[in-house]
Amino acid sequence: MKKSICLMLLFAVAVICYGQSFNARPGGTQKPPLHGKNWMAITGKPLAATAGAMIFQKGGNAVDAACAMIAATCTMWDVLSWGGETQALIYNPKTGKVIGINALGVAPTGATPEFFKEKGLQFPPAFGPLSAVTPGTPGGIMTMLAEYGTMSLRDVLGPAMQMAEGYPIEAQTANSIERGKEQIKQWPYSKAVFLPHLGEKREAPEAGEIFRQADLLETLRKLVEAEQLALKKGKNRKEAIYAAYERFYKGDIAKEIVRGNREQGGLFTEADLANWKVKIEEPLSVNYRGIEVYKLQQWTQGPVLLQALNMLEPLDLKSMGFNSARYIHTLYQVMNMTFADRDFYYGDPAFSTDQPMKGLLSKEYAKERLKSLNWQKNDAKVGPGDPYPFEGKVNPYTELLKGWNQASHVATPGPLDEAYLNNVWAGTTSVEAADKEGWVVSVTPSGGWIPACIAGKTGIGMSQRMQSFVLDSKLNPFNVVAPGKRPRVTLTPTMALKDGKPFVSFAVQGGDTQDQNLLQFFVDMVDFGMTVQEATEAPNINTYQFFLSLGDATLADRAPKPGYILLQSDTPDYVQSELIKMGYRISLDDRTSGPINAIWFDGKHGTFWGGSSNHGEDYGIGW
Repeated sequence: MKKSICLMLLFAVAVICYGQSFNARPGGTQKPPLHGKNWMAITGKPLAATAGAMIFQKGGNAVDAACAMIAATCTMWDVLSWGGETQALIYNPKTGKVIGINALGVAPTGATPEFFKEKGLQFPPAFGPLSAVTPGTPGGIMTMLAEYGTMSLRDVLGPAMQMAEGYPIEAQTANSIERGKEQIKQWPYSKAVFLPHLGEKREAPEAGEIFRQADLLETLRKLVEAEQLALKKGKNRKEAIYAAYERFYKGDIAKEIVRGNREQGGLFTEADLANWKVKIEEPLSVNYRGIEVYKLQQWTQGPVLLQALNMLEPLDLKSMGFNSARYIHTLYQVMNMTFADRDFYYGDPAFSTDQPMKGLLSKEYAKERLKSLNWQKNDAKVGPGDPYPFEGKVNPYTELLKGWNQASHVATPGPLDEAYLNNVWAGTTSVEAADKEGWVVSVTPSGGWIPACIAGKTGIGMSQRMQSFVLDSKLNPFNVVAPGKRPRVTLTPTMALKDGKPFVSFAVQGGDTQDQNLLQFFVDMVDFGMTVQEATEAPNINTYQFFLSLGDATLADRAPKPGYILLQSDTPDYVQSELIKMGYRISLDDRTSGPINAIWFDGKHGTFWGGSSNHGEDYGIGW
C-alpha cells in the first residue's frame, strides 16, 4: 500500500514537472527597452542605426530611414553587401495596408541543374561567382525610396557614402575578414578591398582602423549623379531615382558587374540584370488570436511561421508553462511539420501555378496536421503533409513525396559540428523603422557576406544565395534552379496588426533559425505577456530536423537531424531529463536565437517601444 502511494506521488511530481514553467517571465532584461514618440530606428550595427537617426532628424520618414540603414549595413559588410538581396514589409498608413517588397535576385543565364551536376555538385556552391544571383538590394532600396519615401537618393545614400570614403571598422567584421582571407585571395577585386596589409601577419584591417572602399564610393556617386542629372532635366523625385536604377541595371555599372562576374568564372549576362525587376507584392497573412500576422510569399520561408501559428492557436500554451518539457515538445513538433512543408512546397511562385499555399495556410489543414502530433515522443520521420485536398485538388506530387522521405533519411545524423552550425546560423541583419505618421518598415536584407567575391571595379560583393536552390525535384519540385528564377530564401521580416493598426514589427538574423526564433518571440508577447525587450532576450529552442538551406555540402550533410534540439544553458535538469526520455538529443548554449529586433506600438500612450536582443551588436535609437 505504501509502495503504491509513493509511486502515485512520484507520478504526480513527474506530471507537474512536465508542465511546469521555468523562467516564465524574465525578472528584468540585460538591455533596456527603447522608447520614442516620433521615430524609431533599429538595426544590426550602432553606426547603421545612427544613419537612420540622421535621416529622421532631417525630416525623412520610416522608409527613408530604413533605406539609409540598409545602405549603411551593406557598406559595413554587416553579413551582407550591396550585391545581395532585400526583403521588406511596409505598412502604409495612407491605405492601411501592408506591402511586400521582393528585391531578391534571380539565377543567371546558364544556371541549370545539369550545369552544376556536371561539376560534381549536389547543390550550387556556397561561395564565389557561381553562387551569385543577380544583385537585388540596390533595386530594392531605390524602389522603396521612389514609391514610399520622401527624400532624394543623394540624401539617403549620404551616410553610406561617408562610410565608403572611410569609417572605423569594428572588430566583428575585421576578424571575419581575417578568418576568411584565404578564400578572399582567390578573387582579385576582393583581395584589393579587404586585405590592405597583404603579406603581413594580419592582412585584414584591425578593429578601429579606417576602412576605405574607393570603388564602392564611385559606384554610389554614379547613382547620385544619374539622379541629379535627371532632376536637372526636369524629372520629378521619383523619376530621378528610377534614372539611377536604370544606370545600375542597364548602364555602365551593370556592364562592369557583368564583366567582373564573368572574368572570375560567373554566368551573369547584361540581359540578366536588365530584365530583372523588383516586385511589389501582396503579403500572406493569418489571424492568430485576433492579430493579423503578415509574412512575405513562399519565395521566402516566412509562411512557416503562419502555418505554425495556425497549429498553435487551438492550444492553451500558457497552461503548459513557459519552456516546460510539454511546451518545448509541442513547439518542436509543430516546427518540424511546418519546416517539412517548407522544404517540399515553397519556391518562386512566378515559376509555378499549382503551389498549394491556400491549403497550407488554411485553419483546416492546420487542425489535420495537429492530429498527427505525437504527444509522447519525437517523431523522427515527420514529412510534408498533403494540403491539396484543403483547396479541392489532388496532390500531383505523391511520387516525389516518396523520394523526399527517402532523401530525408540518407544517413545517420552526425554531430552538430562547427561547419553544420555555421550553415544553420548563417547570419544577415535586420532593419526596423517606424515614425509618428504611421509608416512602419521591417526588412531582412542579406547576401554578399564575407568572404565575398567582389564584381570587378564596382566595390559590390555578389550574393551567395544560389546555394538555396536544389538540383533535384524529389527534394522540392518548386525550388529547382533555373535561369530567371528566385531561390527560396530564409529571409523573413514580419509585421502584425491589431484592430487594423500596427501591433509589432519584428525580424531576426540567422538562416534556418529565423522563423523558429520569431515564432517564439511572438508567442512570448501574445501568449505569455512579455514586453518587447523581454521577448527579444527570452530563451528559445531550436530544431535541426529540416533540410539546411545553406552550404555546398552533400545531401547527407544537409539532411534533417531528427531529435537534435538546442536549449538555453540554464534549462532545469528535470526538463532536460523529460525531453531525453521523449527521444531528444540535447545541446546547450547561452545563445539560442539570433539578434531579434522589434518595435511594439503602444496604442494606449501613442508611443513606440523598441526591443533589440542582447546577442550580437544590434542597436537602436528612438526619439
